Amino acid sequence: MGRVVLVTGVARQLAGRFVRRVQREADVDRVVGVDAVRPAHHLGGATFVQADLRQPVIGTVLAEHGVDTVVHLDVNATPLHPRGSVGALKETNVIGTMQLLGACQKAPSVRRLVLKSSTGVYGSAPRDPAVFDEATPPKALPSGGFAKDVVEVEGYARGFARRRPDVSVTVLRFAHVLGPTVDSPMSGYFSLPVLPTVLGYDPRLQFVHEDDAVEVLRRAAGEPARGTYNAGTFNIAGDGVLLLSQCARRLGRPTVPIPLPALRWGGSLLRSVGASDLSPEQVRMLTHGRVVRTAQMRELLGFEPRYSTADALHAFARSRPQGLLPPEGVGRAVDRVAAQLAPDQARARNEEEPHHHG
Repeated sequence: MGRVVLVTGVARQLAGRFVRRVQREADVDRVVGVDAVRPAHHLGGATFVQADLRQPVIGTVLAEHGVDTVVHLDVNATPLHPRGSVGALKETNVIGTMQLLGACQKAPSVRRLVLKSSTGVYGSAPRDPAVFDEATPPKALPSGGFAKDVVEVEGYARGFARRRPDVSVTVLRFAHVLGPTVDSPMSGYFSLPVLPTVLGYDPRLQFVHEDDAVEVLRRAAGEPARGTYNAGTFNIAGDGVLLLSQCARRLGRPTVPIPLPALRWGGSLLRSVGASDLSPEQVRMLTHGRVVRTAQMRELLGFEPRYSTADALHAFARSRPQGLLPPEGVGRAVDRVAAQLAPDQARARNEEEPHHHG
């Protein structure tokens, strides 16, 4: 009998691609795809089970199919649909992971768990080290949003590994995944006609091409190759680093530098350049950036990305409409920002000034 692989979050493009890829593995007998909503894309010969991870039914699915490998991809930064609830997303990330790991703990057939995490666990702070490795603690723990979710999710995975030492647990901390099909906060930001940036900052960024993301998941889900070891926590990023200003030039997107307080508070200002409000987490990333070391990915996991950070950005750029706006369009956008900057800055100053009581 070959392996039985269960994959969560298969309504997303990346998970759908992974499902189709892992079916081609010689030692894989069956693939079971799970999601609360039916995927719009095909899953090849995989069995699709419509199930909400927040409900205990996932335990029945594991037992029914005799699953031995679980690849948990349903940990996401953006709702599947533009009008999706952020609250439901957080619940799926955190409560869904708790339910899934609780079910895995009780399933004797489970032998391997792969968790899709994010380099967001390191946060983005002014006094961060130049490069994070897997053992570097964050200077400030993320206080909210997706980064806080992945910190909690990784905590549950560590607890599970202690309770089931017979299960091989692999945590993959991905830098921003980019490519033609992936939907993420960074792809949304780079798709804006004008990129709001933080005045006085030019953060360093790393990306992973979606093809490499699928391939490293495949490797982590399989038996380790000779001389490699695929249990543990690994940073996953393409070679090289790009400054945000370099990204903007390569995408053909004009930038509008905005003072940090105005960017934090200026919702109407951001909407004027085509952005919905940036999350506090995104603002920190656009201020301080983040770079991770990937030595363990190469040395222990034995994975060498085919695409660099620059290649991943190039693939994303090719899949999107040409960036360069006509000059009059840029001018109008900048004028709108300038008109709104003054009141937004004043409001931000008032918020930050201490109040004196007479």
